[in-house]
Amino acid sequence: MSTSAMTKPLAEMSPRFKARIAGISYLLTGTTYLFGQMFVLGRVVVEGNATATANNILAHQSLFRSAFAADLLSIACSIVLTVLFYDLFKPVNRTLSLTAAFVHLVGLAVAAVGSLFLLAPLGVLEGGQHLSAFKAEQLQALASVFLKLNAQAWNEAFMVFFGTYCVLIGYLILRSIFLPRIIGALMALAGLGYMTLLYAPLAHYLHPYNLVPGVIGETSLILWLLVMGVNAQRWKEQASTAGER
Repeated sequence: MSTSAMTKPLAEMSPRFKARIAGISYLLTGTTYLFGQMFVLGRVVVEGNATATANNILAHQSLFRSAFAADLLSIACSIVLTVLFYDLFKPVNRTLSLTAAFVHLVGLAVAAVGSLFLLAPLGVLEGGQHLSAFKAEQLQALASVFLKLNAQAWNEAFMVFFGTYCVLIGYLILRSIFLPRIIGALMALAGLGYMTLLYAPLAHYLHPYNLVPGVIGETSLILWLLVMGVNAQRWKEQASTAGER
């Protein structure tokens, strides 16, 4: 199947419909991320206590596995969002829209690798003949290491890429004529807040204020996409102008 044949259904969608699908994808991305990384792991992981964490994992195995499933669903929805945003913002600046999509996809690849670490703790804690040489305390510590690697991949490495993506999307919204510019400014501020996670001492000092712009900016964009979509006439005008250039 040719590339043009695969992209034809996307090209045939109206800009407003694509925007609303993007809003749904964005909402699903956020809710599944919060469920897996915040709700599930927040209930299971006891900071600084490997033994309690291990006991929680073994006592709530189905819940723990659901965190991995939620991560995968979040990544899948986010890929859909990335494709739709690239298409929506091409008329503003094709090169910058492509750059934003590339940055986000790299971040999602990092998150995907981090999600694989969630497969390890349960297998380690359940033991087996090949792990019989290790003491229970060692296995619990190893499981905690895998959980920390997952957290670092999602909440530090990925968030830096996502922060860059938010800044680029914010700039594209500011340059667009089919979305409110205030949302673009809020998204850019959200991205800058997320990018502080690159330097842990600064992020710790600013927490939670560095995350507040993200809540406001992303919520505003999601709600606008779901309720209003985009101004289809203005989108077509900007697309036409970009085509002429």
